[in-house]
Amino acid sequence: MSTTHLTNGDVAAESLRTALAQAGRDDRVQPLRDDLAVGPLRGADDGPHERADFWERVSADPQRDFVREFREQAAVLDGLASSTANLVVWHGESSSDQLMLRRIGYLLRDSPQRLNEVRLSIADLTDRQAWAHTRKDRATSVGMFAPDVLQTHLPDAAPISVLRISRLALEWQEVKQANGETRPWRDNTFTSSSFAEIDALILERTTADWQPAARLAAHVMSAELWFLVSDSIVLWRMRELAAQRRIHLRGDANAWRSLELRAAPAPCSPQ
Repeated sequence: MSTTHLTNGDVAAESLRTALAQAGRDDRVQPLRDDLAVGPLRGADDGPHERADFWERVSADPQRDFVREFREQAAVLDGLASSTANLVVWHGESSSDQLMLRRIGYLLRDSPQRLNEVRLSIADLTDRQAWAHTRKDRATSVGMFAPDVLQTHLPDAAPISVLRISRLALEWQEVKQANGETRPWRDNTFTSSSFAEIDALILERTTADWQPAARLAAHVMSAELWFLVSDSIVLWRMRELAAQRRIHLRGDANAWRSLELRAAPAPCSPQ
């Protein structure tokens, strides 16, 4: 029986393909391209539009057709469910990776014998200079691990018990119903939070002087939020705060290299 490996995102997929090639294996690697830790989830399994609409607001690329991309991913998920291949879900200890695992558990709940996993954690991240080691929440994603590290974990693929798959499927349903703006994952439990938490981190570091937006973004992305915040989400929140006149932006608001920000002056009090 063939084997398909599932990863959260293309970076993880490329690293895993290299690891498999180094091991002399030609297994298929299928990336899933959606950061499930952010944005609405309630309609995620019903159609492409809710998730596509969210990422269209976030994205700085007007040429991308998110409805088409999410339709293509739905077709991929349907294909995984109907195939006979063994599936191996690679996941780290991050909200997005864990949500992918639960979504696949829900998808494969009627054929649990096909579902396997490889678990990775901060203890497996051998690069001691990696920024993940500075995070108090120790959040990791598979994309952080070098191919050589992933290769050593190829033999770790193990079946997921039927009982655990049922629990993963139920948790996926519960987190969809909660439908928070963000989904921190702590102590193996998902909670609901909002983008206001990211906005507060931006505002607390914003001063009256212009500063590089990328430097402030690095602070937000390394903060202990119990989910990994992407640079695209931070940039979107900066644009939203600027639209609300809570900060000022200078430069290309769709690119880090030239973008600067400063605090908006406080409104004058009426006399």
